[in-house]
Amino acid sequence: MVTFVNKLTVHGDVEEFLAAKDRVTAYMSAQPGYLGHQTLRQAGSANVFLELAVWQDAAAHRAAVTSEAFGALVGALRPLATPEPGLYETLPERSSAAGPAPAGL
Repeated sequence: MVTFVNKLTVHGDVEEFLAAKDRVTAYMSAQPGYLGHQTLRQAGSANVFLELAVWQDAAAHRAAVTSEAFGALVGALRPLATPEPGLYETLPERSSAAGPAPAGL
């Protein structure tokens, strides 16, 4: 399982961005290997968002984002926001012998 994380800083109209993002999300949620999705907005900042999407594996995500349909949908987001995407793997939990987690986590 992998999680796609994309920080999006909106430079255009936020409502137009959200509508375009919803179209991309609808497409992605119908793709093989898609497991779930969440959108977060940065507290105190109306134009910074995090997109979190869980995929069965990196290959399923890659197949979805390399399709022509995805390219057409995501093209509407490009003039509205600056993306900072990344694909992340879940690490196994470390034992408490590793020490306490940093404050705030």
